[in-house]
Amino acid sequence: MFEFITAGGLMMVPIIIISIIAMAIIAALFISLNSKRVIPEGTTNIARKLAISGNATPAQIGKLRDSSLLGEVLATGLENAKLPRHALKESIEETGRHVIHAMDKYMTTLGTVAAIAPLLGLLGTVVGMINVFSVITTQGVGSPTELAGGISQALITTAAGISVAVPALIFHRYFRGKINDYAIEMEKETMKLIETINRKSSAPASVANITSAQGVDAPNPSAAVQAAKKKLMAQQQANARQQAKAKGNVA
Repeated sequence: MFEFITAGGLMMVPIIIISIIAMAIIAALFISLNSKRVIPEGTTNIARKLAISGNATPAQIGKLRDSSLLGEVLATGLENAKLPRHALKESIEETGRHVIHAMDKYMTTLGTVAAIAPLLGLLGTVVGMINVFSVITTQGVGSPTELAGGISQALITTAAGISVAVPALIFHRYFRGKINDYAIEMEKETMKLIETINRKSSAPASVANITSAQGVDAPNPSAAVQAAKKKLMAQQQANARQQAKAKGNVA
């Protein structure tokens, strides 16, 4: 293995370095993008129960925030539960963008490795072919050992660059799809929380409307009609008495 690396020349050094970087990033993403760290089961139910209770303490919200990335988004919703729907949604979306950025932290580096690894291999190929033609220029074609060394260097660096680029590209696409799936799932769960908060905030208004319609807070329409009739009858009686008195005086 060591002979294989040394035969590739100096261009093998950057290829080895980026391969180590790629392996470290892939291992870190497997750990950080675990479903238990991003969207553990039961997190949304806990947040909805706190929203329904209406008395979530800062300690409970902080515990929810520290539990997972989804918990961080839902905790923002609980903190801003008293805001109007559009303001609540904007605050949750802002936190969601930060969470997605955190998940996407190392993806650019992994994509860069997948892009430059074959280019480094190609550069090694060019350097190897330059060495071959230098040998031909100085010694002619009568030195097959020198020619084989340059060609071997060109092929080894190409193979090494492609060997690093292929798995890096595969895992980059895999983690990209996983992050997108998490983003959609988070959006669904946060919408459930928003609907729960809206139902909680609209419940007192509904009760007040029902109470008012039953006459607890507002006057009964039938009673008002009866009072108006009594007032009208009393006025008619007063007018009749005045007319009778006027006739008596005339007589």
